[in-house]
Amino acid sequence: MLTFFNEHHAQHAGNGGSDQPGRIDIVAAELAQRGLGRIVTPHGVALASLERVHTPRYLHFLRSAWNEWLAYDPRNAGRDIVPAVWPARGMRHDIEPDDLAGRIGLHTMDAHTPIKAGTWIAAKTGADCAINAAHALRLGEHGSFALTRPPGGHAGADYCGGGCYLNNAALAAQHLLDDGLQRVAILDIGSRHGNGTQGIFYHRQDVLFVSIHADPRTHYPFYLGHADETGTGDGAGCTMNLPLPRGTAGPQWMMALETACIKMAGYAPQALVVSLGADGFEGDPASPFLLDSTDFLRIGERIGYLDLPTVFVLEGGAARPELGVNVVNVLEGFEAPA
Repeated sequence: MLTFFNEHHAQHAGNGGSDQPGRIDIVAAELAQRGLGRIVTPHGVALASLERVHTPRYLHFLRSAWNEWLAYDPRNAGRDIVPAVWPARGMRHDIEPDDLAGRIGLHTMDAHTPIKAGTWIAAKTGADCAINAAHALRLGEHGSFALTRPPGGHAGADYCGGGCYLNNAALAAQHLLDDGLQRVAILDIGSRHGNGTQGIFYHRQDVLFVSIHADPRTHYPFYLGHADETGTGDGAGCTMNLPLPRGTAGPQWMMALETACIKMAGYAPQALVVSLGADGFEGDPASPFLLDSTDFLRIGERIGYLDLPTVFVLEGGAARPELGVNVVNVLEGFEAPA
């Protein structure tokens, strides 16, 4: 397992929620303790690679927002960028406002995804990790891991949200396609639906998106992730959502994973990207599920039996000691099948 580490992740300090810099240290320490392969830093990738998933105007906004924020009012140096207005249903999204406040709302899904001085460099280096991890498969690695934060699954083509700014899993999948593959699957095992990833590929048939998550009627992101969302146009049938009720424990969760694996096997992808959210752990204070550390080992084993070149991308999970155990259990389980 070759791991790409985001050395700049701490420049984005988090938003007071579960995505704190210490998360990465916990996982890195567990990786080192078990000796699960090399840990390296990524090569920087061109902005054009990000434009394969995200719109140029969104990337420009994300890169320039902090400097514009300071120019807007020098007192903003001690304040995070958060939206005050959003375009509601019926309002236009195609024309980007000149005023910064309007652009913040246009490109932001919620009020708990602040943009800080170091957000761009942290998110961009995370994207570098994901794309490098994808390229490693094409260079002969069977498994690779993007150890990065902030996470990415809630970030859409032209917006940030859920503490996510660039969609690392989508960038990894797109790179694999650009590098010559015809079909890639993405499996999202985080407890909250990867609305951004689904939206990016919803109309496409070259990426299968499968997600196991808490029922969006009661959990963030609320507005996507229902079982009847299966893709549209060329992408019809290339999305599968498996929403589960609060309190779902290991046996029921593993049944959903088996359904997901059967779907992926039928699609016959040439590679797999796993959005590795460990926030379904029973000890996570925000977890809707009751998975234990042994369950995460079994998850990795089942993914391994698909026998696909696989990129793992770290997503959610609180900064608790068990986070490292659970994440590395998935990676170790993946490498276990013969």
